[in-house]
Formats: sequence, C-alpha cells, structure tokens
Amino acid sequence: MCKAERMGVNLIFSAILVCAVMLSPARTEPVEDKRALLDFLDNIHHSRKLNWNETTSACSRWTGIACSSDNSSVVAVRLPGVGLAGSIPSNTLSRLSHLQTLSLRSNALTGSFPADLLQLRDLIGLHLQSNSFQGPLPSDFSLWKNLTALNLSENDFNGSIPSSLANLTHLTLLNLANNSLSGDLPDINLPSLQFLDLSNNNLTGLLPHSLSRFPSSCFSGNNFSSPSPSPTPQPRMKHSSKFSESAVLGIIIGSCVVAFVSIALLLIVTNRKGDEDGEILATAKKEKPVAPEHKDGNSKLVFFEGSNLAFDLEDLLRASAEVLGKGTFGTTYKAALEDATIVAVKRLKEVGVGRKEFEQQMEVAGSIKHENVATLRAYYYSKDEKLMVYDYYNQGSASSLLHAKRGGNRLPLDWDTRLRIATGAARGIVCIHSQSGGKLVHGNVKASNIFLNSKHFGCVSDLGLATVMSPVAAAPVTRSAGYRAPEVTDTRKASQASDVYSFGVVLLELLTGKSPVSGSSGEEAVHLVRWVQSVVREEWTGEVFDVELLRYPNIEEEMVAMLQIAISCVARVAAQRPKIGDVVRLLEDIRGSSQSAGTRSPASTPAPTPPLTGVGSPSNRD
Repeated sequence: MCKAERMGVNLIFSAILVCAVMLSPARTEPVEDKRALLDFLDNIHHSRKLNWNETTSACSRWTGIACSSDNSSVVAVRLPGVGLAGSIPSNTLSRLSHLQTLSLRSNALTGSFPADLLQLRDLIGLHLQSNSFQGPLPSDFSLWKNLTALNLSENDFNGSIPSSLANLTHLTLLNLANNSLSGDLPDINLPSLQFLDLSNNNLTGLLPHSLSRFPSSCFSGNNFSSPSPSPTPQPRMKHSSKFSESAVLGIIIGSCVVAFVSIALLLIVTNRKGDEDGEILATAKKEKPVAPEHKDGNSKLVFFEGSNLAFDLEDLLRASAEVLGKGTFGTTYKAALEDATIVAVKRLKEVGVGRKEFEQQMEVAGSIKHENVATLRAYYYSKDEKLMVYDYYNQGSASSLLHAKRGGNRLPLDWDTRLRIATGAARGIVCIHSQSGGKLVHGNVKASNIFLNSKHFGCVSDLGLATVMSPVAAAPVTRSAGYRAPEVTDTRKASQASDVYSFGVVLLELLTGKSPVSGSSGEEAVHLVRWVQSVVREEWTGEVFDVELLRYPNIEEEMVAMLQIAISCVARVAAQRPKIGDVVRLLEDIRGSSQSAGTRSPASTPAPTPPLTGVGSPSNRD
C-alpha cells in the first residue's frame, strides 16, 4: 500500500473515530453542569471525600447528584452533612440552569446568602438549614416562581423578612426558625403554605391575620403583640352573703383539680390513640434533632453503589412518616423527606444475628438488580435500630389492592392486572433463587411483599430477611402463618421449595380474593389452601374464583390454568412442587407472549386442569 493510500485510510479511520465519539452515550452526559460542580468542589473546603471526578458519570456515579431522565442536565444536588465549610463559591452552582433541588444542610457554610442562586429559575426546593450563614435575606425572591420548600433555619440571618415571599405562590414549606430576624412580619398570604416556622427570632409587631391559622408554636420566641379586643362593659356583681371567702377559695381549688384531672385523662387517651395508630419514624420536633450515636458503630446509613440518594439517619428521623403495614419481621413506613424524596423504610424487630452477618446479608440483597425485585437502596445497623430503605411504590401492594374494603369507590382488581402481578413476582423469585450459586432463598413471600412496578408487573420485596431474624415459632393463626409451608417451623430454615409454596398461596389469593387465613373472633379459622383443595375435590371449581372476576368474559380457561399452577405449588410434599422457573413458563403460557417482558420463556406442557363446574353459582362463597 502506497503512502498516499495509507494516509487516506488513516483519515477515514480518524473520521470514524470522531463520529463514534460524537455519537457515543457520553454525549448525553451534562458536560457543562459537570464542570460547574467540579468548580464548586475545587473551591470549597470539604472534610468528607466525594467521588466526583472527570472520568466517571455524574448522573450515575456521583454522590448526591441526580440528573434528568435523558441525562442532559443536573436537577438535584443533595449534600447534607458532608463537611462543607466556608462560603459557597460564586458562579458555580448557579450555572446549573435546570437545578430543581439544592440541599446543603448540616454543614459549616458561612458568609452571606448566596445571591447568585436566585438565578436558578427552576428551583423547587432550597434547604440551607443548620449552617452559619449571616447577614440579611435577599429583598427579592420573586424569580423563584416554582419554589415549594424554603428552609433557612438554624443560621444567623438578620434583618427583616422580605415581603417578596408573598410572591412565591407555590410555596408549601417556609422555615426561618432560629435566626436573628427582626422587624415586623409582612403579610405572607399564601393559601398553598402548609408548614410555617418563624420561632426563636426577634420579630415584633402584630401577627398578620393571614397567618393566624398556624399554631402559636410557629411564632414562639418572638415579641409579637396581638390586637386587643375592645373591652366590653361587664355588669357589676353584687357580693352574695351566702358564700364566705373560704367557700369561694374551695370552689376555685376544686375547679382547678377537676380541670387538671380532665386534661391528664385527655392526654392519656390521646397518647393511647396515637399508639394504636402505629409507630412513626419522625419523633416529636426538637429544636436541633441529632441522630443517635451508638458505641457499636456510627450512625450513618450505608448506601449501595449506584444509588444517587443523599440523606442520613437524621433526615429519616425528621421525615413525616406513614405506617404502610406491620409484618412478621417489622413495620414498614412511607417516609417523605424534606426535599420531597419518598422512600419505604422497614424497621426490623428481633434481629437474631450480629453486625457482620447482618451486613453480609444486606450486601447480597443490595447487589440484586432486577425489574421484578424491589431495589434495596440503603441499610442501617446499630445495637438498638436496624433499618432497610427501599424505593416507594405508589400503586401499593398486591395485598392492599386485593383486600381493600370492597364496595364504594374501590376499583376491582381486573384479571389482566392479577396475571401481571403473578408473572412479575414469579420472575423476581427466579432472579433471587439464581443468586449465591443458586442457593439464595427469599423466605417471606406474601402478597404484602409484592408491589406493582412502573409496568404494572409484580415486584418482590423483603428478600433474605428470614436468615437474619430471630426464630419465629409456629404462631397462632395469622395471615403470615397462612403462607408458611408445612415443613417450615423456623423461618430461618426456609427453602426455595417453601418459597414456591408461599407463592402458590399468593396465586390462590389472586384467584379467590380471600386472605390466606380468614375467620373472625370466635369462629374457626379457614385456611385458604385447604378450602381450595376441598372445593376442587368436590368438582365445584367455579366456587373458587373471586366474584369480581366473573364479570370478565372469556377468561375461565386462563383462571383454571392458574389454579392448576397454584395447586401444584402448594403440594404438601416439598419434592412434588415445581421449580419457580417452571412456574414462570407456565404463567407466561396462560396469556402467551403478551405477558412476557422481552423474550418469552420456552413453553412447558401444563398439567391437566380440574374441571370448571359450578361457574355462576357462587352460593357457598363468603
């Protein structure tokens, strides 16, 4: 090949390389935002090392960073308690033109309010609390048209509260507590405002009528005065000779005692009612809540690789929480963090292993990445507290969808959705059983641990907890006991075969609409598995199915096919149960390729199905 030809080939090759680079996925990296963040980090002191560098992806690797769905821009920076100190470098964070959430709380930041942040037109939440900022607040907040949360508490801001806050028409949270703000409080008439805290400042004057709907604790520690109503002339009371001074004193003392006792009883009843409503993660609000330290380790959450969440235990303790359910291994909460992140937090009880074994099991669980397995994002271990943090599924669990109070505005769970729940959950269990050399066990398969993912398929949660919990003996009749295979008397001895049994019970729930164990107080408990088996033996298979399913046409054969799969899964002898991989193929065969996400599994020959008789005569159903 001559020199000219070689040069031509090299030019073509170089052009191909240039095109490849230009068309590579790296082009979706937010290059300008990445440079702005690195400039920020290079110009501010930080005692905790952050994994930010030029060679890694800001969107998938950098701690505390979240990007838009197409990775074209950074939309969230969350760096609470990472040891940032000094002033925020100008012209750094303000270059993140599409930033929506900025949380730099619990650091050692100083200087005046970073005014160039006002350029962030898309900002929704700003959290700068628990730092050492000082000086006045900006006079004009009106550029933040979309702001919903502003938390500047626990700083040294002074001067007056700007009236321009009234222009933030989407604001739902405003916290300026524990500063040195002074002067009159402007009329911040914001109907959207749900949380307000102006306590412990030096504010004076009259409390605006528009803020009178908030409790007095929101304004404590100030010098507000309230308008006094015009005095109303009161008729003079003649002294009655029937009551001596000692009698009047006795009446007053007696009234005080009665009032005190009434208040005490009211508090006891209220507290007892609160306990009945369930535990919450968020404790009573304190002036400066601090995460507990334990002798056996620090108080930090452990996040898994690839997680872009950035919060700590204190954030969870301060989050508003809602009890989602109480199960065999603990209580699960929906926790709404201050930056609007929502996660599911499982608070474990009766963990029977030490830190090392617990952490090993969490590492196994956290390493599983599958669309039908709920991702474990983080965990926490101390002597007194063990937590697991998952993604929150807003469509709820299979149990809540099935067993919500029927009637009223409840939408029946249709057959297609039930089939998707079953298929997705089975795929998730297949993934779990394939881990650790094909030896990993879920150990707690039940409808309340199966959620609907974004594609409306079942997604399995709570895997692997059975091995770290204290042994649970055969308990009285409970919903959890109804899922347990006959051979399992200790939850730590669960097997893949017992997972299949539990999944078979879930299939029966989806088909019947009944709980695994039912029966009110004083009545004999009815076990779902035994009830279905007895009905099928009598060849009244139609009596099995949920009446809500009988309204859908042309699904009888599909329901019977799933029933046969379920019956094979709940075989009393473990060796007679199918492998979960075979179960997936049988479920996919019910509806064919439309139920498969991707390539359909090889077909299997289903076992003969029981006769479908008695359909339309559900007289024996309860």
